Amino acid sequence: MEPRAVGVSKQDIREQIWGYMESQNLADFPRPVHHRIPNFKGASHAAEQLPRLQAFKTARTIKVNPDAPQKSARFFVLESKKTLLVPTPRLRTGLFNKITPPPGATKDILRKCATSQGVRNYSVPIGLDSRVLVDLVVVGSVAVSEKGWRIGKGEGYADLEYAMMVSMGAVSKETPVVTIVHDCQVVDIPEELVEEHDITVDYILTPTRVIATGCKRPKPMGITWFKISLEMMEKIPILRSLRAREQQAGKDVTLQGEHQHLPEPGCQQTVPLSVGRRPPDTPGPETNSMEAAPGSPPGEGAPLAADVYVGNLPGDARVSDLKRALRELGSVPLRLTWQGPRRRAFLHYPDSAAAQQAVSCLQGLRLGTDTLRVALARQQRDK
Repeated sequence: MEPRAVGVSKQDIREQIWGYMESQNLADFPRPVHHRIPNFKGASHAAEQLPRLQAFKTARTIKVNPDAPQKSARFFVLESKKTLLVPTPRLRTGLFNKITPPPGATKDILRKCATSQGVRNYSVPIGLDSRVLVDLVVVGSVAVSEKGWRIGKGEGYADLEYAMMVSMGAVSKETPVVTIVHDCQVVDIPEELVEEHDITVDYILTPTRVIATGCKRPKPMGITWFKISLEMMEKIPILRSLRAREQQAGKDVTLQGEHQHLPEPGCQQTVPLSVGRRPPDTPGPETNSMEAAPGSPPGEGAPLAADVYVGNLPGDARVSDLKRALRELGSVPLRLTWQGPRRRAFLHYPDSAAAQQAVSCLQGLRLGTDTLRVALARQQRDK
């Protein structure tokens, strides 16, 4: 199963995978799989490939995500008498829990320890000062490509967990990352959809294959603070501790939306692309999953004053072409909603003044031989 190529977004690929797994009855409980890391039939068989990896054999401490399809992977870590770390749900109470089975635990007890209930009953929290070193990372995925590009369920916790581990010194660029998926979840993913904060994978385990991706793209080098919202800081207390440490070390820890100001006349304004994470039912950047009123961004009844309409996109234009042009002009939005098949896009800025500044900067912008139409989205709708 391959995603549609024209104007494809991460959310398009998620929806196709979720829909296909439901229609072909490939999913196990919990269902429906939409907005989840899918628990697929054959997950335990796919996980049997994990102990055979050399990276697993040499690892002493392994971090495995808490989703259902990785339950068998957690069991194999415990059965091999390795240290198992599981992220706390949504990172609300910390980063890791270390699973500590009772002395003399049988296989049945180890299997219970590998469940979500077992994680609650047989774990102890691991703090920032634990100096833990993670030798192998196992993550869930909604989709993954043989090149190592990964798409999660859209909330960004796996990416953030990895970035936090980097900031803690728990992983390095050599730490291998494994994902366990159904064969139908291995699809082509356009490279332009992969962002700097996205974690890539080194091994893909399916019920029928072991894929070594040979991915050379650098993994995240730490927390990208300008992509962290104040809302996320409130929800994830450990982020506040990490931020204080990095600020003390002299790093730039400016959050999304902090200290933004309009530049002097001209077009040199840079605002980070696609920052905080949204709930799964909210359209994200480069997503056209919901129809809106003509001239308005998807998922909104009317365009906001901070939205900019870009029309007359060439039929063969890619979202990466527009992003590149915006960066060159120094007018990067907070996020971008791409509607390539309809030859338009919407740029979302922090306020109306920034949007108006962008409109001024982008007048006359060309992609290929076509001059783009640029206007405030609200004005475009009124026309």
